[in-house]
Amino acid sequence: MSFLTRRHALAAGAASLLCAPALAQGARTMRIVVPFPPGGSTDALARMLQARLQTMSGQTTIVENMPGAASALGASHVAKSAPDGLTLLVTFDSHTVIPAMVENPPLDIEKDLVPVSLVGTAPYVLATHKDKPFKSFKDVVEAAKARPRSVTYASVGIGTIGHLAMTLLAKRAGVEIIHVPYRGGGPAMNDLLGGHVDLLCGSIALVAPQLGGPVVRPVMQMGAQRLPLIKETPTAIESGFDGFEALAWWGVFAPAATPSDTLNKLAASVKEALSEPEIAKKLQESQQMTLVFGDPAAAKPFFSRQTKVWGDVVRENNIKA
Repeated sequence: MSFLTRRHALAAGAASLLCAPALAQGARTMRIVVPFPPGGSTDALARMLQARLQTMSGQTTIVENMPGAASALGASHVAKSAPDGLTLLVTFDSHTVIPAMVENPPLDIEKDLVPVSLVGTAPYVLATHKDKPFKSFKDVVEAAKARPRSVTYASVGIGTIGHLAMTLLAKRAGVEIIHVPYRGGGPAMNDLLGGHVDLLCGSIALVAPQLGGPVVRPVMQMGAQRLPLIKETPTAIESGFDGFEALAWWGVFAPAATPSDTLNKLAASVKEALSEPEIAKKLQESQQMTLVFGDPAAAKPFFSRQTKVWGDVVRENNIKA
């Protein structure tokens, strides 16, 4: 791998927005930290970003997987890194529940990290087996009222957004829907397919491969607007839950002291890298992701709101990991 020399980088000028933070450090390696094991949507996104950034800048760029402590381990590592634009965190929606779910968290996610970009979002979806009687969320509520503690739903784990979204919906509807947590989307979907749980609340990316098949039927989607893929399925808002939204999201963060000009250059580079048509198409098709590319200023209020909404659900319902 050839490195850009200082002379070459200066000659390139604005051709690579990413070069600015690299130049100050003598073209040191850029590190993209993923706070989850290899595999999964966040890791896939990080590796697409790594490949494009390396091509764009000529600078060695690597992905490091640092799972642990409900994603707090990797996030803390980035927060404690030098604020030079060379260490980034690429993470997922569970990031915002760290303060509420992790006992003695190793970082304050709002003070120790700063957003670079909100890459994109995708709605959570409530789905059922086609042999089950649930055609709408109203059917779910009526069944839960008629037969208390009889209706079950799967999620990909305690404290995940799917779990918290259903906790909040059930509370607003005045019913109890029994949570069955799984260690990942595969086992949860397998038990829905087998009829062992009544419902599954997961991201549209988890549900989409089964749609159109003979087994899985979407009941409700949780974005503000209907996705074209499931345009006949109403949103939670349309189902009577004003203002309700539960989104999967993917974001890029840097250490809090990173200068604003560096953040803006990084945000522009992330957008350029992931807007490349082939990559954008992959993200839209594999994750049903709506690409946002919110800059640091625009992304901050989104993340702050996510932290408050889901943190409140954890605390008010005494949810423990």
